[in-house]
Amino acid sequence: MKKRIKIKGRLRSYLQSSIAMGIMLALVNLIIYLMDYRSGLLLTGALLVYFVVVFIMMFYNKPVIMNELISFATQYGQIQKRLLREMEIPYALLDETGKVVWSNKAFEAVIHKEKGYCKSISSIFPALTKDRLPVEEEEETEMELEFEACEFSVKMKRISLKDMAVNSEIFQEPDYKGYLIALYLYDETALKIALRENDNQSLAVGMIYLDNYEEALESVEEVRRSLLIALIDRKVNKYIASMDGIAKKMEKDKYLIILRKESVLQLEESKFDLLDDVKTVNIGNEMAVTLSIGIGLDGLSYTQNYEFARTAIDLALGRGGDQAVVKTSGSITYYGGKSQQVEKNTRVKARVKAHALNEIISSKDKVLVMGHRLADMDSFGAAVGICRIARSLERKAHIVINDVTTSVRPLVEMFRNNPEYEEDMLINSAEAVEASGNNTVLVVVDVNKPSITECPELLRTCKSIVVLDHHRQGSETIENATLSYVEPYASSACEMVTEILQYIKEGIRLRIEEANCMYAGVIVDTNNFTTKTGVRTFEAAAFLRRNGADVTRVRKLFREDAVEYKTKADAVSQAEIYRGNYAISVCSSEGVMSPTVLGAQAANELLNIKGIKASFVMTEYQGKIFISARSIDEVNVQVIMERLGGGGHMNIAGAQMEDVSLEEAVRVMKHTLDTMIEEGDLS
Repeated sequence: MKKRIKIKGRLRSYLQSSIAMGIMLALVNLIIYLMDYRSGLLLTGALLVYFVVVFIMMFYNKPVIMNELISFATQYGQIQKRLLREMEIPYALLDETGKVVWSNKAFEAVIHKEKGYCKSISSIFPALTKDRLPVEEEEETEMELEFEACEFSVKMKRISLKDMAVNSEIFQEPDYKGYLIALYLYDETALKIALRENDNQSLAVGMIYLDNYEEALESVEEVRRSLLIALIDRKVNKYIASMDGIAKKMEKDKYLIILRKESVLQLEESKFDLLDDVKTVNIGNEMAVTLSIGIGLDGLSYTQNYEFARTAIDLALGRGGDQAVVKTSGSITYYGGKSQQVEKNTRVKARVKAHALNEIISSKDKVLVMGHRLADMDSFGAAVGICRIARSLERKAHIVINDVTTSVRPLVEMFRNNPEYEEDMLINSAEAVEASGNNTVLVVVDVNKPSITECPELLRTCKSIVVLDHHRQGSETIENATLSYVEPYASSACEMVTEILQYIKEGIRLRIEEANCMYAGVIVDTNNFTTKTGVRTFEAAAFLRRNGADVTRVRKLFREDAVEYKTKADAVSQAEIYRGNYAISVCSSEGVMSPTVLGAQAANELLNIKGIKASFVMTEYQGKIFISARSIDEVNVQVIMERLGGGGHMNIAGAQMEDVSLEEAVRVMKHTLDTMIEEGDLS
């Protein structure tokens, strides 16, 4: 039986309106019958003629109307399809797997494919993988992609086919969950180019400081000093001018520079070769001139860029100079830093810091001292020195230490159960937090990275904070310090504290235990006076010797038991020489109390191998991988460790890795070295 086509909706109401009018007239006819019988008969005759005409028209015109409607719908569908096909915005329909099922001309023109291309969208745009497709019904997703030197904004929307399946005359499946994905491409190439060009023209502020201005001038004859200054000025001005920038000399050793962001990007590509170029200035000066550069950009205002530049130059100087630092609102990038900072012969700075420390401690009732986690001899020795300063100023001091490593245990035993010292001289983190207050000063030694301090919570509870450290500063620093004394040229924190001790109070004397601790700290960080040792290092050691430091007693403190010695020997013997210049090894932690200390010692031992530029020893301890990095003079291991989230010195650095195995850590270490060699940061 052939199914009849039924009309519904407003069209049906419109076609049936004539019958409705006839029925209304019939009701009126009944009323007229009551008023006038003859008039009623006349209207009844007219109604009969009306109904006959209406039914005849409906019977004969309905097929014509249906044909016209079908013809219009067909033409409308064709026009709609044509408009969609010729729409200027590239448009395509994808199936559930990401396969192209339909596309318009604009889309085909973009991908250079003919009509009927039905392959996966990822074969055209590799970045548009299946996991990038929308997964929720009516969900819209957006992403950016590049294709043939053009930049597109891609918008995708998931369209359910359930309603089509339910209402279809040829396909009936109420639970059908299929869908299509509508994909639009918006060409934003011109907009992105304009935005980049505008961004490249934005202002960048920079500062250039001469690191060793006074020392370089003193190394050349007096009559030639003006020539040296002029040559340096010419180098700086010519270099900045070549970058379409402005350099203005603010002081004898300081420049303010203004650049476009585009020029800063050129400087970054050249790795700031001005750092090496200025070292070539030589008119008989024994010491090469080095620069520190700090640049700030991408700030919300010119003032903020200037503040970024000030922060950047402070970081460059705090990390030892001879390097460039670029700071934005979201990142800090370092360049250079391959030279060892020259030791300052003057102690003026140490005297000024000692006076400031005296004022701070004297104004407080209590002193808390802490170093880094897993304290070594340098950290503990410096803390002991600060305690002596506090006692000389008649203030009570506590050293915060949680885990006592085997290397520090002999030093700790000197003070425990010693009647000359209070029982609560050594406290843990919980006791330190309880003891802290508004009238407490916190002195942080041998570390300037808050996350690896012995008790980071103290940095929040103590209002007055003093930082004494010899490690190069990184992106993470202790903020709002009342006094910060960070000198990368110093060999150890114990050396710095020893210098400060001599200016705190006249006639100050150390006890033998204190002198031994600080002397041991100097020996550890200088590797028996072979690394980062300067004139002031020996002067500090001499002061400690005059105060009773016993060389023989200190040497006994460094002795190891047989298990530790064998563990260290195994780490050295199993080292892999990677790419001919880098020693990589793993130090076991089984049966060893302080494996991280042994790892550091093994890294030092590996430098005795000919041809080794740097050594890296990995140790698994307390669920983390500790990396000890060492070098002599050819490689800046601090820069390498910063890639892994660590830091340190040019020759001594380290890092910690979480949620990785030793094997994965070794692979990451090798990959980092490969990347830096390819980028030219390592030779």
